[in-house]
Amino acid sequence: MIDELDRKLIALLRADSRTPAAALAKSLRVSRGTVQNRIERLIARGVVQGFTIKTRPDMGANRGRAVMTIAIEGERSGAVVKALKGFPEVAAVHTTNGRWDLVAELDVETLQAFSVALDRVRQIEGIASTETSILLATQKL
Repeated sequence: MIDELDRKLIALLRADSRTPAAALAKSLRVSRGTVQNRIERLIARGVVQGFTIKTRPDMGANRGRAVMTIAIEGERSGAVVKALKGFPEVAAVHTTNGRWDLVAELDVETLQAFSVALDRVRQIEGIASTETSILLATQKL
């Protein structure tokens, strides 16, 4: 289980994953060894799955991101997911419940590339309908 100390540690790592263990320990008022052991345990248990970097907001200014919800005809989910995996513009595919069967995350260089990707995805056999929302801003947690 994750306790309050783990939650605080995760919050600090989200803010800056490169913070030295000694600085994390000081902020949390625990030993450096405790911080290192907890990070290792969180990684081993799959709670923390990686560390990342933040880029300047203007570095990705020309990129386009969107989510596409997809309804599938019949029992064609496997074939549709396989086809989506072949598209470089598709960053991730999620299965879901409710009105939509899948949610695809799209990441493209330009609006023109976005238009082309949407057209290509909509042509996949087994897709009944789609709805796409462009992501305008992201709030990192």
